[in-house]
Amino acid sequence: MLDFINPKIVAGVQIFAAVGIARFWMTWLRTEHKEPWLPTGYVEHERCFVYPDSVLATLMVISAILLFIGNPLGERLTLVCGGMMLFLTVIDTAYFLQNGMFAKEKGGAENVPLILLLAVVSLLMILRFL
Repeated sequence: MLDFINPKIVAGVQIFAAVGIARFWMTWLRTEHKEPWLPTGYVEHERCFVYPDSVLATLMVISAILLFIGNPLGERLTLVCGGMMLFLTVIDTAYFLQNGMFAKEKGGAENVPLILLLAVVSLLMILRFL
């Protein structure tokens, strides 16, 4: 669908996203999350995402390598990664909406751009190789 985008650009975006995911969790896990506006159960909810995000980041690095070397499996694995990221984006969006976390005073300045970035990256991975 987006055939004009070089697969190596998508691979670069995947590497960038995988590093971003790893950096996010390294920072998040070392932070105490004591903000009074955080919803009850927030930390427990977020901790569950360490595992699927780790799998996603690993698969994005693998698919990026495959794309860089021209292996067709990289395209299919990129579609899997795009679906995984889109699913995780929908879950985060629903959670943030249900808990008012798009409001400026509740982290909205960070949450809105994050969700938009995740949606764009997931759609790029999906639409490029669909």
